[in-house]
Amino acid sequence: ALKDTNLALCESASKASNDFSGLLLLYSATGNAGGMEELAKAAEEGGKTNVAFVAYLLTGNVEACADLLISTKRLPDAAFFARTYLPGRVDEIVQLWKEDLSKISESAANALAMPSENPDLFPDQAFAMQVEQMFMAQRDAVKASGVPASDYPTAKDDLDLNLIELIKARGGGGAPPPPAAVAPPAPEPVTPVAVEEAPAVEAPVPEPEPEPAPTPSPAPSPPKPAAPAPPSPAVDESMDDDDAMFEDANAFVDSVAEEPPSPAAAPPVAPVESLDPAPAPAPPAAEEPKADDDDFGGDFGDDDW
Repeated sequence: ALKDTNLALCESASKASNDFSGLLLLYSATGNAGGMEELAKAAEEGGKTNVAFVAYLLTGNVEACADLLISTKRLPDAAFFARTYLPGRVDEIVQLWKEDLSKISESAANALAMPSENPDLFPDQAFAMQVEQMFMAQRDAVKASGVPASDYPTAKDDLDLNLIELIKARGGGGAPPPPAAVAPPAPEPVTPVAVEEAPAVEAPVPEPEPEPAPTPSPAPSPPKPAAPAPPSPAVDESMDDDDAMFEDANAFVDSVAEEPPSPAAAPPVAPVESLDPAPAPAPPAAEEPKADDDDFGGDFGDDDW
């Protein structure tokens, strides 16, 4: 049927099979407002709340959208939906939300704000109520005839309008506008006064400090003269080694004989008696016989030695 563009047959088949999604596509494509309203009621009765919500929203039935959210216990969603499309029902829906939330947390329920109890948190509530009334009046005016599709190029720009700011600009009712800020008086112009410039005074140039005289370095001390080597004893080369030895021995004997005795001579030490027994006297040595000249076999003269 869709291939042959037999839309009537497609609609009948979708209704017979409860194809709510197909009907939603068909009615939105053909602009069938009456069929969309019937679809919203049928989808709600059939438990297809998603299709029913979209169908109600496309027909402008925002009250039915809010009631559908409340009936399905989507109270937070209903409160935010009413904040945008039904500001007149915000207090009602928020009160239902608080009662339901108090079963879980009393403190969280008390934290929810309402325009009637917290007007400072809803500064444009009065202007939003006026926008709601304007929307309802416009919806009822075009409900019978609808908006033709040819008006889409110009009607699409209405979606970007800020109706609250528009009402404020037209001076509508609602809360009194805040007093205009008083601009501070403009300062008086100051006439510039010519000021004589003082002659520039050159700063005195400080005199350079005299450099300190260089400290003379101490003169190097002359090297000490080397000690003279002791004179080596003169050796008479004419004497042989035996004569030199006898000469040295004679010189040593003479020096000892001439050396005076030490004035502080050590006191004599008394002999200590030995505790050992006295040794036995040694036997007298035997006298060796004297050799006579005859023992050598004759007399020897001086010349023989």
